[in-house]
Amino acid sequence: MRVGLEQVRRDWTRLGSTEPLWAVCVDPDKRNDGWDDDDFLASGRAEIDPAMARLTELGIHPGGGKVLDFGCGAGRLSNALATHFDEVVGVDISEPMLAEARRLDRSGGRITFTSNERSDLAIFDDNTFDLVYTDLVLQHLPPETAESYIGEFARVTRPGGVLVLGVPETERRTFKGMVFRHAPWPLIALAQRVVLRYPAPMRMHTMRTERLVDLLPRGRFVASDEYWAGDHWQHLRHYVVLDGKEEA
Repeated sequence: MRVGLEQVRRDWTRLGSTEPLWAVCVDPDKRNDGWDDDDFLASGRAEIDPAMARLTELGIHPGGGKVLDFGCGAGRLSNALATHFDEVVGVDISEPMLAEARRLDRSGGRITFTSNERSDLAIFDDNTFDLVYTDLVLQHLPPETAESYIGEFARVTRPGGVLVLGVPETERRTFKGMVFRHAPWPLIALAQRVVLRYPAPMRMHTMRTERLVDLLPRGRFVASDEYWAGDHWQHLRHYVVLDGKEEA
């Protein structure tokens, strides 16, 4: 495991052990076990149902097959995806998060939650999934690790399959946004622990659309929609259809 990824594992293991639902959906009013289980899962449906409707609107129909929820955390999106797909695989680096996801599983056996501590997805064969869905996850990884996963998403998705990638495009010109753009990460991590009293720090970085295009040479970007996920970053949800495998 890369050094940076090991630190991510330790941080999210601690977050999953202390406040797993709040760590997935950071809301000041939900600290100290403030999330109700049903409300937490409903927030997942409020994201996934419009995203699936958007796929239909774009003429993309990956439904009914097998989907990967990358960085599934406590299973908020996995449960919502299970209402649209026959089989969902939720993968995460934090065992306590996965334990919480299994507790909250309402799918009737259609979700499998799996641990992966590698900087790749070698646990899955090529062309395994019809859809890979990830939202507000890659931003918490070291940039080089996040980029390595992008290539892996393409590898494990069948030709004609779909990636839905929710990532921050850029920081907004707010105080917090500018801190994350310019301050060194160790200082930000210290402030999160000491001032904000996070159980563990949460890394944050952006991923530009141009870079995603470079990382997905056989990806056809059908749409990139802006959506709200906090005041301090501009977030885009990219809908990408994968063409056939590149020739060797």
